[in-house]
Amino acid sequence: MKFSIIGCGRTGTNLAVYLTKAGFEPSGFFSKTRSSAQKALQAVTNSGEIFDKVEAVCQNSDIIFITTPDDAIEKVCSYIASKNGFKSDTFVFHLSGALSSEILSSAEKPDINIGSIHPLQSFTPYEKGQTSPFTGINISVEGSDKAVKIGKKIVTALNANSFTIPTHAKMLYHAAAVVASNYLVTIENFAINLLQKADLSEKKSYEILEPLIMGTLSNIKNKGSVNALTGPVARGDSDIVSSHIHAIEKDMPLFATLYKVLGNYTLGIAQQREDIFKNQIEKLSRLFEQQG
Repeated sequence: MKFSIIGCGRTGTNLAVYLTKAGFEPSGFFSKTRSSAQKALQAVTNSGEIFDKVEAVCQNSDIIFITTPDDAIEKVCSYIASKNGFKSDTFVFHLSGALSSEILSSAEKPDINIGSIHPLQSFTPYEKGQTSPFTGINISVEGSDKAVKIGKKIVTALNANSFTIPTHAKMLYHAAAVVASNYLVTIENFAINLLQKADLSEKKSYEILEPLIMGTLSNIKNKGSVNALTGPVARGDSDIVSSHIHAIEKDMPLFATLYKVLGNYTLGIAQQREDIFKNQIEKLSRLFEQQG
């Protein structure tokens, strides 16, 4: 199948290279700057063509990938549709994690299918000889039935793993990815800052915490998130929690609210195990609700 890339940044270029390696045929490239499109063309060993008009890039392709920044996807799609740029029997995909296929509705017709494909991966600029960033990763697919079917084939060709999500849940899916990745960094930064107050360097702090972090992730994988929970909240140890709060409020007051918010939600997880007593729950709740 022939494909075109609209938006030749990191994601678009990497996608073009590894789809080509998988046997798909690059047809056209369009980007905000011609130099970006030129780099993508060179990355796939000059197979395909650079177009100066975005609507023209779609004419000889079976699959169109709009890999622009999120805020440009809908505008680009609507413009192409207004110029009758999408031909019959075409699949139109975007690669946004937060946005659903509905933002491509201007292109949708009985013979044009829309969908989204989102790799749970961050991309670096493509370099010749690099290892494929798609191998073994998880990629979500959603959209029309036909788009999901072809989307799964694309994911398989990239040596990745596909899973489907309903269109209405796309934003919640993306929020989950942010919590699991970005907010994990925030929490570990919190822990490292606490250890730095104990005169440990950031590097040493992480080295100390790494086995605990990896062990916790292993427990979540093998036992589930509820059963993986340990520590003073899970034990109902309000005295230790109270001492934590007093120490943080004294030495690192900016982190006190974060500790209490996380503790309150952790208490909710602990209660699902049904091995924490009512009076312990009440004491911990009062501690987490206190204003510093």
